[in-house]
Amino acid sequence: MKLAEALQERADLQRKIEELAVRIEDNAIVQEGEKTVEDPKELMRELDASLDRLEEITARINLANCSTKVGDLTLTELIAKKDKLRKKIELYRRITTAGSQTVTRATRTEIKILSAIEVKSLQKTADAISKELRETDNLIQATNWTQEL
Repeated sequence: MKLAEALQERADLQRKIEELAVRIEDNAIVQEGEKTVEDPKELMRELDASLDRLEEITARINLANCSTKVGDLTLTELIAKKDKLRKKIELYRRITTAGSQTVTRATRTEIKILSAIEVKSLQKTADAISKELRETDNLIQATNWTQEL
């Protein structure tokens, strides 16, 4: 199984677990003399089996991420880098938006508001970080589809 397939299975399991939890909650109580739409005991068995599989696949993914090298970095390190780049872009965009705000003055005697940051330069930096993020993500995805779990 490729790492990418395991990641897809993990995402599917996470969705299934949430759906099972909702179905169990929906069938947790019943009016006296009535039957539940679904058997809560069977749903609980399915939930437990899904949680066991999620634990197994997550451990295998984590081990693969820690042991797979891409250049000088492990996949874990690349994922951490990707997360940092994503957060950095988000923050830089917020800062450039704040620095781009203009305040209209009705008269010349009103206080003039100026940007305290170099918006254009910061925007170019954010664009460069975006490119680095795309390249990092592409490298991770390519590795996921070639790496055996």
